[in-house]
Amino acid sequence: MKDHLLTIWNILDPIYYMFTRLTYLDKGMDGKNNIFRVRLTRYRGRNVTLFDGTQIKKNDLLVKIHLHNVRLIHEMKHIKGEIRKGRFICKCVESSLPGLVTYINSHEKNGEIKGIVGITSLTTGSRRLGFESFYIINPFYKWFKSIAHLPICLLSSVSSFSAIKKQFPKYLFMSKEMLLQKYGS
Repeated sequence: MKDHLLTIWNILDPIYYMFTRLTYLDKGMDGKNNIFRVRLTRYRGRNVTLFDGTQIKKNDLLVKIHLHNVRLIHEMKHIKGEIRKGRFICKCVESSLPGLVTYINSHEKNGEIKGIVGITSLTTGSRRLGFESFYIINPFYKWFKSIAHLPICLLSSVSSFSAIKKQFPKYLFMSKEMLLQKYGS
């Protein structure tokens, strides 16, 4: 059943890509294709202050990162256990972050970009990578994102449905300075 759903998702993913104005990044440090697809966005959430003092406010320009989930799930099909899957995802993200530095440094709006933002239910290990997580406060947006992440959780997880329900998505932020410091050349 999961294989059939993954095949359907593989077919629909290029359509999703086309409508979301995402951009693929160059290869990661491991030589594989970058796991991120990105786009510039104006931040619409509540003000947040990151550990390095960077303040993210409404209308700040951020790079929104999207994991290429269908590719990740396909590559993790034969990995057993949540911990191994989590390590695999962290390794993919870590090797892709230098490509994000290159993207930001070469972007025409580089001076305006304050950082990166993503929304995920996978926050374990994100701190080690340099991300900070924040709860989504707006109940409608939180509900919407929980529903949107449900297919990803169901296809990738070996957990029970009750465990999936407890994984609410959160914002992940990293300031541009932190990104450059940790992953710049």
